[in-house]
Amino acid sequence: MQICSFIPAATEILYALGLEDSVAGVTFECDYPPEARQKPVVLDTVLEHSLSPAEVDRTVHEFSSHGESLYRVHTELLRQIRPDLIVTQELCDVCAVGASHVAKALHELPSAPKILSLTPHTLEDVWRDIEAVGQATGKQQEATSLVAGLRKRVEQVKQYSYAQRPRVLSLEWLSPPFNGGHWVPEMVEMAGGVDPLGRVGEPSLEFNWQQIIASDPDIVLVMPCGYDLERAMREYRETKFPSEWNELKAVRNGKVFAVHANAYFSRPGPRLATGLEIMASLFHPERKFEAPPKSWARL
Repeated sequence: MQICSFIPAATEILYALGLEDSVAGVTFECDYPPEARQKPVVLDTVLEHSLSPAEVDRTVHEFSSHGESLYRVHTELLRQIRPDLIVTQELCDVCAVGASHVAKALHELPSAPKILSLTPHTLEDVWRDIEAVGQATGKQQEATSLVAGLRKRVEQVKQYSYAQRPRVLSLEWLSPPFNGGHWVPEMVEMAGGVDPLGRVGEPSLEFNWQQIIASDPDIVLVMPCGYDLERAMREYRETKFPSEWNELKAVRNGKVFAVHANAYFSRPGPRLATGLEIMASLFHPERKFEAPPKSWARL
């Protein structure tokens, strides 16, 4: 089977199910596992990698207003690969190529590959998507086993009884500020926190700084969507916060943390279970889950 992945999360799922030899095409963002970087890139972006968060936000709005895609499908390469299956998503046109643009690209292909579109909004949706990938690729047993292990890890976090739950701000973007959406508020709750701005299963929301200041969080997670730890730390240090920012409980008490969002929070794949464990450790230090290197840092 020849499989092309149009989203990094799908690439991670395919590899986790032992389908690395079947993966024939990936996106420019597919960096995990590291060997995925060696696969042909069938999906690229029009965004410059050097853009600031504010510039990214402005460009996204410009393309969206004109009905244009932020992504380029390399149709000629797809013709050569002749995929049997393409895994994509319909959750967010900023995170991956939209369904209409996928359909347009596939119309130009001589073959008619099967399309599997993933649309997760919660952790359980992500686990079901893993099972759907297993079903579509003949890896049902592997998918069932993987999901069982992920659900067990989630239950180990959820079963803990917390005497106090900190108020948590999850900054999914900084210019302008967005609170984390979809599975992030759910993860905050599971890890023993309270997210006063988030809505479980709903997209991330833009807030103004005064609304964020008014929420006065005990903990701030700096988790710009698609960024690694180093980039998140840099964006935080370069952001111009209002003067009241330094009066927040989280800032005064040294409870502002940058995290590797791209690996453990943004992508709807198996590593969200690790992200949940990281959250639990940061919210409640007595819970000493083992965090991967360079997964978080105190700011």
